[in-house]
Amino acid sequence: MKAARGAPAIEVAGLHKHFARVHAVRGVDLEVRPGEFFGLLGPNGAGKSTLINILAGLTRPDEGRAAICGHDVIADYREARRALGVVPQEVVFDPFFSVREVLAIQAGYFGLGGRDNKAWREELLRALALTDKGDANMRALSGGMKRRVLIAQALVHRPQVVILDEPTAGVDVELRASLWVFVRRLHEEGHTIILTTHYLEEAEALCERIAIMREGRIAALDSKEALLRRAVSKTLRVTTAEPAPSVPPRLEPKLRKRTGNILEFSLQQGTDSIPEVLESLRVAGHVVTDIATEQASLEEVFLELTQGRPSTASR
Repeated sequence: MKAARGAPAIEVAGLHKHFARVHAVRGVDLEVRPGEFFGLLGPNGAGKSTLINILAGLTRPDEGRAAICGHDVIADYREARRALGVVPQEVVFDPFFSVREVLAIQAGYFGLGGRDNKAWREELLRALALTDKGDANMRALSGGMKRRVLIAQALVHRPQVVILDEPTAGVDVELRASLWVFVRRLHEEGHTIILTTHYLEEAEALCERIAIMREGRIAALDSKEALLRRAVSKTLRVTTAEPAPSVPPRLEPKLRKRTGNILEFSLQQGTDSIPEVLESLRVAGHVVTDIATEQASLEEVFLELTQGRPSTASR
């Protein structure tokens, strides 16, 4: 099944959803390009899961439109669901079947029971290091193994668009690394990947564009590089010849951390001057032997955007 010619991988326009008095999604407009590695971030309660459930056909919007590869999630729901694979945040499994049986049942939902799909299912098991667990009952698997099976289930029908909702929550470092190797391979093969995660270093390392949600709205949507340039602060790390027990009073509000003879200052972009900080230290009798600057991380930008006033800026 192919996408409509020229259609975005995901297209959302004017989307609203209420749950009783909670306005979970408030007029969201969003477009994800085919082949993108896209980050969908936001604090708990921002509306991410509701948006994903609408895309997956699990929740109907009150207003607006959503489409997967040009297929409306309501009017053309069969094709929309064939184009989409979702790895849910919750670990859910059927305790009565083995791993291979679970994948065969999932394939059957899409009418895929032939030899080609069976070969693909075995390839998924190999890629996700599940081959030796293929005949094991789901109840016998560890939490990390169950999460790998969820990924295999989402991919069993070879969807063009894959949504990973907190795929590494609660898994160990080794499993997390192996999952990202596999996900990068999917992306290189042309799959569109949408990632939600609270591990912002993952989004910073993997995603090309990022949308940040807050209170049901898109607070920011831009390339990763452009978002990082939005940061209002950066770190200045100063090494002095001797430990500095104190700094000039005007620098105290900017002092983030003091470790031995290393001082870390948080400077406001466009307001604070590095030469002025260094001159204040010199006048106070401190001999500076080294300096280094560090731009804000995605986590710092995220906190600034989600704790401040929502913006409608997009690109």
